Amino acid sequence: RTAPATQLARDAGARVLGSGRARSRDLVLELGAEEFVDLEQPAWEEAVGLVDLVFDAVGGTVLDRSAAVLRAGGTLVSISRPPTVRPDEGRAMYFIVEPDRGHLAQVVDRHRQGRLRPLVGSVRPLAEAPDAFRTKSGTAGKTVVTVA
Repeated sequence: RTAPATQLARDAGARVLGSGRARSRDLVLELGAEEFVDLEQPAWEEAVGLVDLVFDAVGGTVLDRSAAVLRAGGTLVSISRPPTVRPDEGRAMYFIVEPDRGHLAQVVDRHRQGRLRPLVGSVRPLAEAPDAFRTKSGTAGKTVVTVA
């Protein structure tokens, strides 16, 4: 879910630690993370150490446990739900994306320059759209619906 965030952070010069399930490791590293943390490991927080920013797209216990890995002054940003666990010496926020023509143009420019790679999971015709979103494909990437 955070493929664009990983790529954008790396493009901005950040050192990126990616996380997810073990099966996502290669993809996360390919997208620009320098290291990968397996969230299925019981003490993944110890593998992370202390960081300046956590960008959460998972929610649940991962979001709750993420507050513990922030350095003093760090920020926890969640797009899954408002954080209920706050970092001791940092801040936590819920972020909702709002459409912005200028920002979207920047994303398009990054893609055209080869700095941002969209992940397409499957391409389906409009007639199959309900089924495409009703079932989980198990592949990384977004479903694209084509309109003839």
